Amino acid sequence: MKKYFIWFCLLALLLSMTMCSFASGQQEKEISIGLVTYDLTVSYQRVMIDAAQKKADELGIKLVVFSSDWDATRHLNIIDNFITMEVDGFISGSDPDPSAVIPGIKKMNEAGIPVIDLDNGALGGKVDYYIGFDIRDSSARAAEVMVQELKSRNNGQVPSGVVIEVMGELIEGFASECSKGFHSVIDQYEELNIIQGDGQWNNDDAFNVVSDFLTRFEDEVVAIYVHTPDCMGVGTVGAVKSAGMDPKDIVLAGICIGPEGIELLKKGEFTTIVEQPMGISAEMAVELLYKIITKQPGLPQIGDTIIQEGALWSPAEVIKSPYADGAYIKLKGPLVPQEVAPDDPRLWENMPIF
Repeated sequence: MKKYFIWFCLLALLLSMTMCSFASGQQEKEISIGLVTYDLTVSYQRVMIDAAQKKADELGIKLVVFSSDWDATRHLNIIDNFITMEVDGFISGSDPDPSAVIPGIKKMNEAGIPVIDLDNGALGGKVDYYIGFDIRDSSARAAEVMVQELKSRNNGQVPSGVVIEVMGELIEGFASECSKGFHSVIDQYEELNIIQGDGQWNNDDAFNVVSDFLTRFEDEVVAIYVHTPDCMGVGTVGAVKSAGMDPKDIVLAGICIGPEGIELLKKGEFTTIVEQPMGISAEMAVELLYKIITKQPGLPQIGDTIIQEGALWSPAEVIKSPYADGAYIKLKGPLVPQEVAPDDPRLWENMPIF
């Protein structure tokens, strides 16, 4: 009997240890978040991934990153893969086509996976939070500085002349909003003739577009507005120099700086650029998803204002998203160099990875 009793105790102990191990494994299940971006080589996409990874490491979260390579169909396939992988949260780092990705966002919704959009948001489905700066408002602010500078160089008057608008792809909501913001200001001045060219988000196309217009209009060009100097600024300035002109003699403005834009500002070859607070938006996305997944209280609500002392993106309003069902955390983007110096360490472009 004593022998059977000992075997019974050992069996009970083994079962107990097995159950504890199973329960512990359930409690310690690793949280995973999927992030899709459209280009792993672009600087603002790289800082997005880097910032998200740092926050994920801090919170003990597994971050899985894929690139859609500018392909909306691949973007949708990646979403399907994330659902199959049973990720706990999803970050859409940039949507190559905000309308085309709607079915994928809806699939995420059906799977009960919380979604956060960065950079440019999907135009449908439920997106728990869209985090970004106000593209239209930022473009308008940059255009206002452009007009002020033109006036200061011409005895307080807006001169007659040509303004080149170097555009991104209008299929993207980002480019469309950028253009609308710019025109909300610049169209008030009949003295200015606006001509548009497609820079396709790259320096080569921007160079060709600006070179062509400078050949046609020469000294009539008084200003150039570049949708995103972080990827079209160097090409634009290069075209100006190739035409035998000094960039400092033309008013250049835009939104989104990037490391190359910082250098252009330091050289005085751009008059103003509004910075897109990319790093903090990615950090915020990971932290918010973590709070949603772990059911923590205190999530930002529509009508709130998020304030962080000394942060360039603060204060940030939380409003109803104009893009999809959900909230929009509207971060502030600083004018550089008017509000913040190009070498300010708080700008993500000055982070150590660059």
